[in-house]
Amino acid sequence: MRWIFLALSTTLLFGASIRLFLKDGTYHAVREYQVLADRVRFYSLERSDWEEIPLELIDLAKTKAAIASREAELASEKKAEAEEDAAEKAMRKEIRSVPAEPGLYYLTEGEPMRALKPAELKIVQDKKRQILKVLTPIPILSGKSHVEIDGLKSPFVVKEDRPEFYFRLASEERFGLVRCVPAPKGTGRIVERWEIVPVVKEVMVQHEEVQIFRKQVGDGLYKVWPIEPLTTGEYAWIEFTEGKGNTQAWDFSFQARK
Repeated sequence: MRWIFLALSTTLLFGASIRLFLKDGTYHAVREYQVLADRVRFYSLERSDWEEIPLELIDLAKTKAAIASREAELASEKKAEAEEDAAEKAMRKEIRSVPAEPGLYYLTEGEPMRALKPAELKIVQDKKRQILKVLTPIPILSGKSHVEIDGLKSPFVVKEDRPEFYFRLASEERFGLVRCVPAPKGTGRIVERWEIVPVVKEVMVQHEEVQIFRKQVGDGLYKVWPIEPLTTGEYAWIEFTEGKGNTQAWDFSFQARK
């Protein structure tokens, strides 16, 4: 009698149980099986022993399809794990490349990480458009004013509509991404609008905030990027203390591709 053996790589590689389907819709949970001339020999997981059953009762097509599906599933899981491991390794390498100095760093594929230069901010009174002082230290004057960067466009241009940055903080402060708007008479870009409350000197701030993802990847180090694609315009990452008006900014420009 000629014996025909079915190679079951899944049991050898993964130790998975197999469903040996019968034509009546039921199945045996088996460790492995062998198709012989007129019968099937299998190792039953339920009874921990070898048994045999007539071949005509077995639904081999369904059994083989289930094994193939399971093999594909396991192969997909293995590939996903390998890709995840590779991504984590690449991320660790990327994080190590971020400079130790506090600041904002731009990351784009195929290019070295670049540092953004902190913007020189000025506080300007709305009514007289009088530049009061470069924003270090902050001039605490009652009334309305705005924080402005000179020039209509930032010299730092990004290519992607969802650019990725690393933000390394000198201390734990709030930070975010804002869209800059043109200043009156086209003199520069407004980052924030301020209203300084008399007596208590608390700064009420308004800015056009862009929603972002932030992922902390180290002590005071965050990977950040916008949730939605940016539209053409001028932007700035800001770091600040709520109500204090000690804003710092790193500006950039994005031009959507046509």
